[in-house]
Amino acid sequence: MPCGIRTQVLRKVYASPAPAASGGGFLKRKRTKGKKQPQIVALNGLSLEVIPGEIFGLLGPNGAGKSTTVGILTTRVRPTEGTAWIGEHNVWEQQVAVKKMIGVVPQRPNLDFALTAREILTFHGAYFGLDAQTKTSRADALLDRFQLTERANQIVRGFSGGMMQRLSIARAMMHDPQVLFLDEPSAGLDPQTRLLLWEIIREYNQSGKTILLTTHNMEEADGLFQRLAIIDHGSMIALGSPTELKNSVPGGFLLRLRFAGYSPEFLGRLEALAGVREVRERDDANGEKSVDVYADRGGSLVPEIAGLTSSAAVELRDVHISEPSLENLFLHHTGRSLRE
Repeated sequence: MPCGIRTQVLRKVYASPAPAASGGGFLKRKRTKGKKQPQIVALNGLSLEVIPGEIFGLLGPNGAGKSTTVGILTTRVRPTEGTAWIGEHNVWEQQVAVKKMIGVVPQRPNLDFALTAREILTFHGAYFGLDAQTKTSRADALLDRFQLTERANQIVRGFSGGMMQRLSIARAMMHDPQVLFLDEPSAGLDPQTRLLLWEIIREYNQSGKTILLTTHNMEEADGLFQRLAIIDHGSMIALGSPTELKNSVPGGFLLRLRFAGYSPEFLGRLEALAGVREVRERDDANGEKSVDVYADRGGSLVPEIAGLTSSAAVELRDVHISEPSLENLFLHHTGRSLRE
């Protein structure tokens, strides 16, 4: 029976005493009595529910809290506050039961370089109590599906990064978990390997398994996830299907305009153009003025903007147009890119 995932007001605060630099190295910072150590809020009251049997994604920039969320759900990170469940099991009160139900693919492969690919799979199966025949048959099937059969009996030390990632995912599937966690699984993979990975994930999901992935890859989120949550600074800023979220962007199209300068009156005239839903000012790093225009149309609006700048004696230096996307949604909510 498919298992769901649920979190309730998850909060995680890391105490992070910064090391003191000295010369070419670092010195251990002395604790000052009565002085509070610096803290980093990784999660700030995150509540979400993953429906049993769906492919769910956590999308956000680096440092948004995605990996911390996965760490809590897979029993590796203890939350400061809040609760998490895998199926009916409380993650921290029933850790053994939870670990039997989940498979985990970390952000970076943590394979034993002294073992062969086949040994890594069969040892993992033994850890979960599989008998000899089941271990062998599952290992053979997974090695074939992940296109690793020819390297099955070789030490993994010489494997490429893509091969190690494929083997890591095969290992996580070895005991046939009900819930599979993948933390940025396609990071650094070539396009061919990425497509193979997506195909295998869809197949596994079709067998009734629940899958949660983290990513900051827009293409992956748009093409693979059935639903997703966009998070930033440990909080959820949007939740829904990729189509629903893209349609929630005001106007859909984003025109990023860069000017030498302009007046408030000019912005009012810009906002009055047909099809323009919203105009937002922003400061570029180089000190120039930029304006984000959310509109119902893209390229057809440019001639009108050019005419407006000409009549207002405003210098238009650059125009960048993007179609409705999850990136635009994130920009609308935060003012910065998902890839930052």
